[in-house]
Amino acid sequence: RSSWLLLAPLLTPPVPVITAPPCSLCPKGAHRFQWIRNLVPEFGISSSHVKVLSSPTEFYELLKVQIKTAKQRVVMASLYLGTGLLEQELVDCLEETLEKSLQAKGSPNLRVSILLDYTRGSRGRKNSRTMLIPLLQRFPEQVRVSLFHTPNLRGLLRLLIPERFNETIGLQHIKVYLFDDNVILSGANLSDLYFTNRQDRYVLLQDSPEIADFFTELVDAIGDVSLQLQQDDTVQMMEGMVHPYQGDKMAYCEIANRRVMEVINSARMRQELLHAKTFHSSQQGSSLLSQQGAQASGGLKPEPDTWIYPLIQMKPFGIQIDEMVTETLLTEAERDARIYLTTGYFNLTQAYMDLILGTRAEYRILLASPEVNGFFGAKGVAGAIPAAYVYIEHQFYSEVCYLHQQERVQLQEYSRAGWTFHAKGLWLYLAGSDLPCLTLIGSPNFGYRSVHRDLEAQVAIVTENKALQQQLHQEQEQLYLCSGVVSSSTFEQPNRYVKLWVKLVTPLIKNFF
Repeated sequence: RSSWLLLAPLLTPPVPVITAPPCSLCPKGAHRFQWIRNLVPEFGISSSHVKVLSSPTEFYELLKVQIKTAKQRVVMASLYLGTGLLEQELVDCLEETLEKSLQAKGSPNLRVSILLDYTRGSRGRKNSRTMLIPLLQRFPEQVRVSLFHTPNLRGLLRLLIPERFNETIGLQHIKVYLFDDNVILSGANLSDLYFTNRQDRYVLLQDSPEIADFFTELVDAIGDVSLQLQQDDTVQMMEGMVHPYQGDKMAYCEIANRRVMEVINSARMRQELLHAKTFHSSQQGSSLLSQQGAQASGGLKPEPDTWIYPLIQMKPFGIQIDEMVTETLLTEAERDARIYLTTGYFNLTQAYMDLILGTRAEYRILLASPEVNGFFGAKGVAGAIPAAYVYIEHQFYSEVCYLHQQERVQLQEYSRAGWTFHAKGLWLYLAGSDLPCLTLIGSPNFGYRSVHRDLEAQVAIVTENKALQQQLHQEQEQLYLCSGVVSSSTFEQPNRYVKLWVKLVTPLIKNFF
């Protein structure tokens, strides 16, 4: 097939829908972000339950430890599971833990649910599916593997687009790893690069049953509208469920929207009732002394100083919560506030670019230099993707200079020999503060794909606790230490040369990578 045939389905990008911000921020401290609970559940926890990780090896070792100690549930959502030795070791850990559960007295309690993307997880002869089939065969009652297939890849389009290219249409991109009541939020996939030398972000929420329940229900909901992997490597939908690419698209998307919004709204109602009950019980005439006594004896949980808000973005299903919250944060950030925003793939939506260029806060945007881009050195057309990102970066930098915003909006490029860069999220520093009170961490890259094509989830972590704010600040500093400030001379370097054909094609296909 000619390369033009491969690009044909990519030439007409869908028209983006602009969503108005839902509200304004309240005036004081971390509590100014409580408006987010009008959209999603608010989970109040102690900051002592939050641990920020810094390295791929730390992430990998934690995954193994958590799998080995899980008793009730292991729920893992990722783009794909790799096929190397490190990934096999993870599968072996799952098998060992499931085996122990089988041998325990009574019926086995441990349930394992894995959600991956269908197209990425099916790539190649040896793939995510072949890695997991032995678990399905050995533990059919305890293991579930769901493969999400975007409803936008169907009909002639599905027949024409070859492997790898079909992943441009839409993916399951959520990365959540939970074990009993411990939850890891990250942008990292389950692949050896993400366990060794691909820098990402990772946060562990310990002993957080309500948060673990929410993400279990979310993964279950997406799993219910996904293809179910069978022991013989075939796939089939759950009985009575509309098929994502053979059935009616509108009906499928409506069902998916209903399932996911049921999870979000029921959790929001539960948390509101819990909040009201806690507030009411604290008002019932107990003196400060008796409250302290109850706390000392374990009768009352400590007051939360940290709040977790799950932000979901699933535009194919008409769910745009993450987009609404992110746009509002960028819109309402005050003068002299600082926003550190990072993405491994710098390809911001027009709405995000307009807000960054048109609002008052200072921005420090961290992105990948060409050498640490995940596509650097790739074969074929994919090898030109780093150059396309350079072109997009140069265009944005030129716009910053044209508007004389170089002092307020600064680009920095991550560079580290032998590593690639995949971190994404933001840290918000209020005016006059040296520490962040809010961070976003999860799967979205702030690009067109994240907003319009893929299934995404991240959390907003808001904290009043200085020790946790310091952890988040150190995480930000550690990432930005490996960077250099972008200037006009950056684009004069030989490795920043962008071929004419890349410049011509980039505007046509930038919404697909």
